[in-house]
Amino acid sequence: MQLIRGLHNLRPEHCASALTIGNFDGLHRGHQAVLARLRRRAEQLNLASTVMTFEPTAQEYFSPDSAPARLQRLRDKLILLPDFGVDRTLCLRFDRRLAALSAAEFIERILVEGLDVRYLVVGDDFRFGKDRSGDFALLVEAGQRHGFEVVNTQTFCEGEDRISSTRIREALAAGDFATAERMLGRPYRICGRVAPGQQRGRTIGFHTANLRLHRRLSPLQGVFAVRTYGLGEEAINGVANVGTRPTVDGRDLVLEVHLFDFDRDIYGQYLDVEFCKKLRDEKKFDSFDLLRQQISRDADAARRYFNE
Repeated sequence: MQLIRGLHNLRPEHCASALTIGNFDGLHRGHQAVLARLRRRAEQLNLASTVMTFEPTAQEYFSPDSAPARLQRLRDKLILLPDFGVDRTLCLRFDRRLAALSAAEFIERILVEGLDVRYLVVGDDFRFGKDRSGDFALLVEAGQRHGFEVVNTQTFCEGEDRISSTRIREALAAGDFATAERMLGRPYRICGRVAPGQQRGRTIGFHTANLRLHRRLSPLQGVFAVRTYGLGEEAINGVANVGTRPTVDGRDLVLEVHLFDFDRDIYGQYLDVEFCKKLRDEKKFDSFDLLRQQISRDADAARRYFNE
């Protein structure tokens, strides 16, 4: 898959595209259905299937304090998109200049001149342009003038329930990983590079791999039984904490993983951490000894879960 960062990197060979636009946070089964539809039509028309996404998201730009927690970082999304037949991803920086584009300018400069869109699939509630003045009806009218087809995404439901990133966040926050997995089409994982920590875990007998989350909010927090991938052919079981580590007055969100029966230097390696069962909420302890005792109980609970 080809990644194009910014309109200034668009080239003539990027024209003639079948396009969809959105955040695609989590790349859940509803997103997958949209991408499958895009791929089929792109193949019929001999076009490149293209996803346009934004970094940061519009909500993060306009309302950072109320924007929802991301299910994925951009990097994770880019790794998965080729699996769903995406040929190109155009990532636009959402900034003051993009926000100032009128709906007409968005259509002319990005869709027509930049991408020469021939097929466009978006939600019928999609809004774009300054003050969110552009809507689905305007895209249909523009498509008639410029010769591109516009269709709306179809709601993807499980029974009577709509699959959405919001519902997945709710399931993760509640520790309902079975529901999250059904909507995602795969178990929920967080991935990241192992970074040096404060080395406090080894002082109480529990070495941890520390993954910076690089996000303001996490869709889940607490202590979990986890499976970790990326250190060999087999997954390694463990116990993990997602949070700010209040016992050491931490502020940044960190994923700390204690891997069972494992003792190796893995700094700099990428890990995929799969969440299997929530054990408890994160809490502040009055001493490191009390923290050590609780981590020992958490590890025992996680081992029992994996042995069931």
